[in-house]
Amino acid sequence: MKRREFSLAALGAASALQFPLIRAAYAQSLGTLKMMIPANPGGGWDQTGRALAAAMQSAKVVQSVQFENKGGAAGTIGLAQFVNGSRGDPNAVLIGGMVMVGGIILNKSPVDLSMVTPIARLTSEYEVIVVPAGSPHKSMADLVKAFKADPGKISWGGGSAGGTDHILVGMIAKAVGADPAKINYVPFKGGGEAIAAIVGGHVSAGVSGLGEFAEHIKAGRMRALAVSSPERLEGIPTLKEQGIDVVLGNWRGIFAAPGITPAQRDALVAAVRAATESTAWKDTLARLGWDAWFLAGDDFKKFLDEDVKRIGAIIDSLGLKK
Repeated sequence: MKRREFSLAALGAASALQFPLIRAAYAQSLGTLKMMIPANPGGGWDQTGRALAAAMQSAKVVQSVQFENKGGAAGTIGLAQFVNGSRGDPNAVLIGGMVMVGGIILNKSPVDLSMVTPIARLTSEYEVIVVPAGSPHKSMADLVKAFKADPGKISWGGGSAGGTDHILVGMIAKAVGADPAKINYVPFKGGGEAIAAIVGGHVSAGVSGLGEFAEHIKAGRMRALAVSSPERLEGIPTLKEQGIDVVLGNWRGIFAAPGITPAQRDALVAAVRAATESTAWKDTLARLGWDAWFLAGDDFKKFLDEDVKRIGAIIDSLGLKK
């Protein structure tokens, strides 16, 4: 058995021990983590991956992290590269989430999340609907009125087709009596591109996680019209209180390469769990308005299998198209 395989196997067997011992052993055995972020810089996955990496370093469960951003097609381009190039590598991880689940379905991707190793669900975040600061739409009612009058004229900017942002717009359309198939949805490869389009007035409205748009809302570059949460966030009214019966959250998580051993998987679970218990991670959640929603290992895999079915049913019911 190779030295690295032995050290990871030994760590997995020690998973019942106290976390300080696990953290120390893991930091020595792992070294450099290679993190695939399947989106361009500036978006929610990029924020999640870099924040988790910082927390892992703060918790001393990894020595360093190498990042690779590979955006496009709801993360499936990066997913394919990860599946094909990282098999059996216990140091390789991928950031993903609900957006990828929908994107795989809508893009008819030849690769899917059954081909990687689920490690942990990390966060949940609600969506916010915004318009450019100079938009004539002062409220969600204004936007909905214009949308119902001419669906094609109102362009919605967000993440990849089939992702959470796209699904939310479809759910809004259905709730207000508009045809989801007529949505003029403009997908972007990363949050930075979407933000530039919204701030520049190149789309009528934008949809994304609240954390992604928060600083631009506070700076007055965007106007927040509604959030998809059950209760107000940051003083922003909910869709439900404005007569649109829609609530939708977006989860994000971390995956390992295909073909790793159970012991290597357990070691990564332990390292990620330790990172999420760190002050650095908790501070990030508070700053970006993310909810902790940790679920690991087999429990995460069960959740993932159920979510694939759930999102597929939603996409079918809405008749969403690319």
